[in-house]
Amino acid sequence: MAMSPYIRELRSAVGSKRLIIPSVAGIIRDDTGERVLLVQDCDAGLWSTPGGALEPEDTPANAVIREVWEETGLTVAIERLLGVYGGPDFIVHYSNGDETQYISTMFECRVVSGELRPDQDEVQAAAFFTLAEARELPLSPWLTRALPRLYARDPAAWYEHPTWQPPLPE
Repeated sequence: MAMSPYIRELRSAVGSKRLIIPSVAGIIRDDTGERVLLVQDCDAGLWSTPGGALEPEDTPANAVIREVWEETGLTVAIERLLGVYGGPDFIVHYSNGDETQYISTMFECRVVSGELRPDQDEVQAAAFFTLAEARELPLSPWLTRALPRLYARDPAAWYEHPTWQPPLPE
């Protein structure tokens, strides 16, 4: 698992305790629009979307373009905001004992240039899959929940609607 110097510094202060980290994901469709690019991580062999954590002074838009390029070799342009995801489904337990809860801003992107090639550092394989094919893969737990929305063509950005309410006055 690749760890940025920023996350390494945080980990030196908090150990393996849960960190809440802003992250991004690039949702990239093939030319037919039916298949979505998924990547297989080198750590646990699970499939997910290309993406990763924001670095200090990053913007989500810059981070998704950088992460997709680093992991896949593809240069992408952002088409639209697909959604913002988070909560218990986005908690990741790493093999080294670290725990992270991601808040993921997902962007639908189109390929501008490049050749698909996994970086072999974070990503060992990359391919386009239909929804039915993706459901047969060992998926990252967070992706299992978000998967149907990645294939939907809903024009509105998605977010988890609130369930929390302030306490009623006594």
